[in-house]
Amino acid sequence: MNNIVAIVGRPNVGKSTFFNRLVGKRQSITDDVSGVTRDRQYGMCDWGGKNFPVVDTGGFVLHSDDVFEKAIRAQVRTAVEEASVILFMCDVMTGITDLDAEVADMLRRSKKPVFLVVNKVDNHHRLLDAQEFWTMGFEQTFFVASVNGSGTGDVLDEILPFIENVEDMENEIPRFCIVGQPNAGKSSFLNALIGEERAIVTDIPGTTRDTTHTHYTKFDRNFYLVDTAGIRKKAKVHEDLEFYSVMRAIQAIEESDICMLMIDATQGLQQQDLSIFGLAKDRNKGIVIIVNKWDLVEGKESNTPRDWEEKLLHKLAPFNDVPIVFMSVLEKQRIMRAIDAAIDVHQNRSRKITTSVINDWLQETIGSHPPPSVKGRFGTIKYMTQLPIAYPIFALFCNNPNYIRDDYKLYLENRMRQRFNFKGVPITLSFREK
Repeated sequence: MNNIVAIVGRPNVGKSTFFNRLVGKRQSITDDVSGVTRDRQYGMCDWGGKNFPVVDTGGFVLHSDDVFEKAIRAQVRTAVEEASVILFMCDVMTGITDLDAEVADMLRRSKKPVFLVVNKVDNHHRLLDAQEFWTMGFEQTFFVASVNGSGTGDVLDEILPFIENVEDMENEIPRFCIVGQPNAGKSSFLNALIGEERAIVTDIPGTTRDTTHTHYTKFDRNFYLVDTAGIRKKAKVHEDLEFYSVMRAIQAIEESDICMLMIDATQGLQQQDLSIFGLAKDRNKGIVIIVNKWDLVEGKESNTPRDWEEKLLHKLAPFNDVPIVFMSVLEKQRIMRAIDAAIDVHQNRSRKITTSVINDWLQETIGSHPPPSVKGRFGTIKYMTQLPIAYPIFALFCNNPNYIRDDYKLYLENRMRQRFNFKGVPITLSFREK
């Protein structure tokens, strides 16, 4: 089970607004004009003690009805194939359209759980109008208003049984996943490592269709390597390519320990790279940044590794304590350095600090810079301990967690990184009342 929840439906039914409501922030741009959402948006939803990825599949900027319907069918097929739960969204103000009926017919033939979500039901008159959607034949039908969140909790309560509560398990053999945009060199990197054409490589973005797992045991190294290009070879619609890539990347990140984010040096760090970086961070995965095709830009003005690293770390802030490797797969330069960096990050992610050592550090840190006051009140941190989980998470017990400001939490994290080696690993500080 991959735990991906996909929101599908025709444009301008409120998918992005509903998506923002689920992830708890305004991540997708919303407007009354159809076709606003172009890039695939994905984030994490936390509900009922479970944390799972949500994908907003909406929005195309197209110029003819034929291309529009074709694109809608393609995105629904991909969502049905890759997602664990489908949220099919319609608009009560327009009623059941022909395109809604076509998508519904496609979803009924799938074996995936489908929840019909009728949006913009924000008064009693629209609630009466929404009753016609029962004729579409979906047993799980919900009436919501994404703008104010009405009915959203009911939808989340019903999909929870279909979401597996995945916990990071201790595993002797780490799993490294290679993620990045199409044509960044992910499959070439895999082939160079194992010394054979394990993955098909062409200059066409989207050559790799399925996730490839490889057990690497050369040169005294032992890990699973996952090539997550995961894009259809039939690359006719760029929007479909990007959507399929995102779905595969999310699934691979869920199953991995370390995320190796590959960037094309000729293109630079783009928004989708930042989104994948944020997703890996939110899932507490170790992260290594790989700048590939360095041979194509090396030696040019303002393209020194130091300049690149400063720009990358600035864009990745506040979590920018990550290793960056400049590599050329074609020239086979620094390939093993990228693997060694991933191994180091895995060791950092598995690092355990005894309670006595961490509390000695805490008292020293607080003594030099105690927590500032909040509305005239001071927070007092008593002690802290590392929880027995696969990734670094620390519980700090204090008199009142609300008195600990966010900037002070960031200060503690930065001081902890200076004292202990957690490079490439997100740190979670959980403040609890003693």
